[in-house]
Amino acid sequence: MNIQNELFAKQDKKYKEFNQKLIPTVENERIIGIRTPEMRKFAKQLKDIPESQEFLKVLPHYYFEENNLHAFLIEQIKDFDECLQEVERFLPFIDNWGTCDSLKPPVFKKNHAKLLPKVKEWIKSDNTYTVRFAIVSLMSYFLDDDFTPDMLNLVIGAVCDEYYINMAVAWYFSFALIKQYDTAVTVFEQKKIKDKWTHNKSIQKARESFRIDNKTKEYLKSLKF
Repeated sequence: MNIQNELFAKQDKKYKEFNQKLIPTVENERIIGIRTPEMRKFAKQLKDIPESQEFLKVLPHYYFEENNLHAFLIEQIKDFDECLQEVERFLPFIDNWGTCDSLKPPVFKKNHAKLLPKVKEWIKSDNTYTVRFAIVSLMSYFLDDDFTPDMLNLVIGAVCDEYYINMAVAWYFSFALIKQYDTAVTVFEQKKIKDKWTHNKSIQKARESFRIDNKTKEYLKSLKF
């Protein structure tokens, strides 16, 4: 099987045009145009054939969809250590928010204690999407039973001049205000996020949630810079 040929056989040119607007950091010629459900279905078809293992060995990929396929194949690895190894091989080659946010290995949900030290490493990376992956991981896996207040400081410390990092910070805090309100709201009361845009965007995204009542939304609005 020629995986690249198979991907082009699934091309949807109208979707390609739509996707180009969503993923501005990827050149147009590197986007094939395949809907995510179709990509995930293809990844499941590939997981047990030799070509998939060869595909995972080849980095970097050229096409956006090749990177997404790589992410979806990693997600199917059930052994935590093996999955983590493949994630760490792949992270330096992620060059857009779409691929970054699509990578959510199910095995990570069951291994929080082993995952957290790696998240703390990734969030200090010089690579934009490695940092974003760390923030999204904290949002996805560590805002419930395994939450600790120091995690808020980890995310605050990631704020910089990179749009896709700061947007992830805002996304994280919008969920923190839903799931850990009493602790997270002090970040905004004390204005711990020094970047005005990120502070205000966090509040905006929280106020857009139906999981926050109107009275709380009004209070959060009063905390904007």
